[in-house]
Amino acid sequence: QVQLVESGGGLVQPGGSLRLSCAASGAIFGIGAMAWHRQAPGKQRELVAIVTGSTTTNYADSVKGRFSISRDNSKNTVYLQMSSLKPEDTAVYYCRADIWVGATKIQGYWGQGTQVTVSS
Repeated sequence: QVQLVESGGGLVQPGGSLRLSCAASGAIFGIGAMAWHRQAPGKQRELVAIVTGSTTTNYADSVKGRFSISRDNSKNTVYLQMSSLKPEDTAVYYCRADIWVGATKIQGYWGQGTQVTVSS
């Protein structure tokens, strides 16, 4: 059984910063790409940032220069450092990981989500 557990969400004022964490646990043979998505009320879930197994990163245009994704493979954890936050960043943030659950089997897993609210 594989689980992704997120932490670090909360309420922050515009211009502030937050760091989200997502730790994978369970029967893990290896982890490929790890990513953060978000879903605002009434909107579709969107990709925010992704880091591959070789640590190549990519970001949505709306967060470039403000957010930074990183991973610690020794802890099976992905981070999202968010700075210069705007009210439009308000959403539930979900992590996703492609996890090898066997020598030849890879599956995608989602975390439960963590709320980020940017408001004065």
